[in-house]
Amino acid sequence: MSVPSTSGARLLKALMGLVIMLAGGLFVGLLWLSYQRAEETRQWTPVQGLVLLSEVVSEKPTTHSEVAHRSAVRYSYEFEGVKHTGTRVKRVEGASADRSKAEKVVKAYPPGKVVTCFVNPAQPDFAIIEHATRAGLYSIWFPFLFVVGGAGMVWSALRRKS
Repeated sequence: MSVPSTSGARLLKALMGLVIMLAGGLFVGLLWLSYQRAEETRQWTPVQGLVLLSEVVSEKPTTHSEVAHRSAVRYSYEFEGVKHTGTRVKRVEGASADRSKAEKVVKAYPPGKVVTCFVNPAQPDFAIIEHATRAGLYSIWFPFLFVVGGAGMVWSALRRKS
């Protein structure tokens, strides 16, 4: 014996499904944007560069915070006959409480090392020497499951029973 579904319960189920769909859709969008930004730099112009400086910089953002460490890498490159200086290893960088992360970058790019710089042709002063990961695309399936599941909830709540 089954209990008939009330319209209030069906509405609640549809709203829950909609919220799950929207949350999943938000994360699908964020992962897609992450992938597109990582892919964009792969279209930038590669040029040869030379590392000029590479060191770990430690700073305390506030008096009560932990010490934050970041790598400071400076390199020179030439784009369309104009000399530039770059400071970005990746497009998005940040400090970390883990000093070994900054040391790893500094070790990979010692002064005097020849590197490939990827220059944004629309903004030649902006260059990087490492591309971001494409993991956003490889992970997009997971939040997409929430979109599909939420859509299933909405569909089952709104469909008419015969």
